[in-house]
Amino acid sequence: MDILFLDFEGNTMTTVHLTSSDGFAFSAYVAQPHGKPKGAIVVVQEIFGVNAHIREVADGYAAAGYLAVAPATFDRVKPAVQMGYTPDDMQAGIALKAAVEALPAPGVMADIQAAVDYAAKHSGGKVGIVGYCWGGLLAWRAASLVKGLSAAVPYYGGGSTSHEERARQPHCPVLAHYAEQDHWIPLDTVEAFKKAQPTVEVHVYAADHGFNCNHRGAWHEPSAKLALERTMAFFAKHLA
Repeated sequence: MDILFLDFEGNTMTTVHLTSSDGFAFSAYVAQPHGKPKGAIVVVQEIFGVNAHIREVADGYAAAGYLAVAPATFDRVKPAVQMGYTPDDMQAGIALKAAVEALPAPGVMADIQAAVDYAAKHSGGKVGIVGYCWGGLLAWRAASLVKGLSAAVPYYGGGSTSHEERARQPHCPVLAHYAEQDHWIPLDTVEAFKKAQPTVEVHVYAADHGFNCNHRGAWHEPSAKLALERTMAFFAKHLA
């Protein structure tokens, strides 16, 4: 059963249930803009689930005129995950991520494909993808593995600069955000990623991992604002 409600600006927010190509059913948070969407953006969660922060991010894209779809990418191993940012939450999220990463291929990529297909159908426009933390890694993978994407924006995708990941060939334009103080993603690997992916637009910020999330201590408002401005301009260009 889908759950529907409205925010104060008239944007419609819904929890829907989608089905992947292998028959697996999972949930997704959907924020529908007021009026006809100018495209769609799939918002991929961190390791903390489709929590309040990720829903707020999706709401922000809906307020900007896009249909926003945030698939629950933990549902294959544990449904309805919504965590905070405590050390215990971090350890739980790392374990859930490991469980999903251990799934046979295509694993959660099938769920992201279903979310992209839903976004395309219900927006009637082009679809982009944005992901944060683990979601940044998934957004990077989606750029080469998922059909129907016109743009991808990974934020500090843990593992995205590894030798294996930077060898991927994206099939859509990519804008990647990284952070100078990110101990999860060393700067030398970001430089290697840039050399391996000369067509990817890469920006590095004077901030730490998770700088976009205003629910955690790593939030860095100037970097988050600048990254969002660049992301919005990127989507405006490629989803028009």
